[in-house]
Order: sequence, then structure tokens, then C-alpha cells
Amino acid sequence: MQVIVKNTVEEMSRCGAEIVAEVIFSKKNPVLGLATGSTPVKMYQELIKMHKAGKLDFAKVRSFNLDEYAGLAETHDQSYRYFMNFNLFDHVNINKKNTNVPSGLAKDIPAACAEYEKKIVAWGGIDIQVLGIGTNGHIAFNEPLSGKNSRTRKVALTDGTIQDNARFFAKKSDVPTFAVSMGIGTILEARKIILLANGKNKADAIAKTVEGPITHMIPASFIQSHANCILVIDKDAASMLKGKYPSSL
Repeated sequence: MQVIVKNTVEEMSRCGAEIVAEVIFSKKNPVLGLATGSTPVKMYQELIKMHKAGKLDFAKVRSFNLDEYAGLAETHDQSYRYFMNFNLFDHVNINKKNTNVPSGLAKDIPAACAEYEKKIVAWGGIDIQVLGIGTNGHIAFNEPLSGKNSRTRKVALTDGTIQDNARFFAKKSDVPTFAVSMGIGTILEARKIILLANGKNKADAIAKTVEGPITHMIPASFIQSHANCILVIDKDAASMLKGKYPSSL
């Protein structure tokens, strides 16, 4: 695991965008694993800037998103499909038929999850998986006690996660209590992982992820075992780390 500490969110986001862009440049048909939430937004803005400057082509890019709220339609302004369209897909030359977000409205969610897993394999696997991290150490919506070998499935959200996400909704009671999420096992199969984090509220989770034991109570800690994993974090998120980490690769 490599850890890069940047002074600001903007520097963190530019670094993350450069790492993702390098994968797009190096692959004939790159497959991206994408994340939602506030953390990657500025990174997506940097990727959009690269595209508009003629430096980055998304024509052959394919993607799989980590998760989606159960019960929200794609058109709901808090759905993750809506988020991805608004924050990235609508601004680059990606073919939306090549973008995948788990369905939160599937009639048979287990079957839909199995198909999602099959499609990832059929498309050659994920070249780089972008991750954020929850204050409780979750990645995607894999809450504490999620298994290392877990696959895409319907999951119950903890009250802490619901509270963290309530800021995006009119009131806490509007936040869905279930989601469809890639599993930790699915995430760990990506060829490369990049985890972004900023803010002092993420410092404890980052310290436990990087320097703590691998444990089901901190799902992000499982990425310690990944052979090609980079954490790009700001100095606030790094504030509880005991080791010293570089500011670049």
C-alpha cells in the first residue's frame, strides 16, 4: 500500500485524476470502477478539465459503479446514476451504454447482483477502482462486519452511515436504509485501487485502515492485502497517522 499526503483537497484531487488518467492512457479499452459521494467530485472535475483540453479521451472507457441506493429510481436527484451523469458522464465523450450502476429497483435484486458480477468478468475486470471511505471505515456500502469475500449484494446501512448521508437529503428519514453494493471481494479483484479521503472526520478511519490490523470492523483495512493500492489523502485525513508518508509517488 502506498500513501500520498497532499496539503489540500485540490492537490489530492489532481493527483487522483492523474492516476486515473494514466490508466485510461495505458489501456486499449479501460474499465473504471467509480465511486460517488462528495470526496471524488473534484477529481471528476479534474478529469473533465483534461477532456475539455483535448488531453483525455473517454470514447473507449467503460465503467462500473460501486453502489446504488435501494428504492431510488435513476432519475432521483440523489441516486448514484444521477450523480454520475451530473458529475462526470454528461461532460465527457463516454458512451453511457458502457456505464454501469447497480439497480436499486430490480425486481429480483440477488439475480441482478449476480448479473452485475458476471458483466464485470465478461468485460475483462476492473482496471482501477476508485474508493472513498466512510467515517466507520466502510468502502462502497460494505459496513463493519462485511466479509472479505463478499460480492455484490443488498446491504443494510448503519445508522451512522445514514446520518452521514442525511446532509444530501431534505431530512434524515428520507435517506434509504438499504443499498446495493459491490462486495469487498469484488473490489479486491480490481487490478489497481485508489482510495481518496479528506477532512479530519476521516482521520480515525484512515489511521485504522493504513496502520491498524486487518479486521472486519474496518472494512477498508482489507485493502492492505492488495498488491497495487494507493491512498491519496489530504493532511487533515492524515492527521492521526503515526508514520511519515510522501507527497508524491
